[in-house]
Amino acid sequence: MSSLNGAPLDTHALGHEDTSITRDAFKITTRKLPILKAGPIEEMTKNLGIAPPEMIFGDNFARIEHVPTGWRLEFNAFDALDRVDKTGESMLKVSYSKEWQQNRQKQFEDIKEVVKPFDWSYSTEYKGSETGSPTLQPTDTPIPLALLRRPDPILFFDDVMLYEDELADNGIAMLSCKIRVMPARLLLLTRFFMRLDDVLVRIRDTRVYVEFATGEVIREYTAREEKYEVVRKALAGSGEDALVMLRDPNRLAEYIPIVEKSLEKVVLK
Repeated sequence: MSSLNGAPLDTHALGHEDTSITRDAFKITTRKLPILKAGPIEEMTKNLGIAPPEMIFGDNFARIEHVPTGWRLEFNAFDALDRVDKTGESMLKVSYSKEWQQNRQKQFEDIKEVVKPFDWSYSTEYKGSETGSPTLQPTDTPIPLALLRRPDPILFFDDVMLYEDELADNGIAMLSCKIRVMPARLLLLTRFFMRLDDVLVRIRDTRVYVEFATGEVIREYTAREEKYEVVRKALAGSGEDALVMLRDPNRLAEYIPIVEKSLEKVVLK
């Protein structure tokens, strides 16, 4: 049976929702469904204690499971949003000029209503939901990029959106997950990208590398952050189209310094 996302025949669709592939002892599963309807959004709001983003894909996930031990690492919207600051202490303020406020007073009033008493940029330090044992522990072992650069065939690929919000037309916040499985290994990238116009640009990446033969799992977390104006000026001097670049986190990353990084590892047998 062919899968939902056109992956090869050694993957299979489960109930027309989940798509999975198994390599050695590892089972990789993704689910992609439409955005949540009103009822589930109300339930999520109650359970989270904050209103979710405009586009919330609450049923979606990407999961890596080591079948013999029961260890798993899953990425889903609820757990990611549960790590958003709910106190408002880290809330980012929208940048408005006085002239803009005077000219568009009504719009400004509307936007003020949007700013809830929590971090409305939906910034999260989510690195996945780990269950089972043994667990990931701090390490100095980096992800072996040379192995990932090999032209190995891709057996399975998926791109799973978890949530997105336009921040009251003042930018973008989105959390998405991409996974590619090769014959001997896999790489998963979960990225939080936030651009609050005239304020800040933020990229938080969680990369998970699995070497199937050895059972080695490495998780790398990298946080990048810079003031919007600093990034805009750097782009202006680059000769690139700044407006296009500001929408592309892949190309923006090189202009934004790393502010936090961590490495963890577990070997599953």
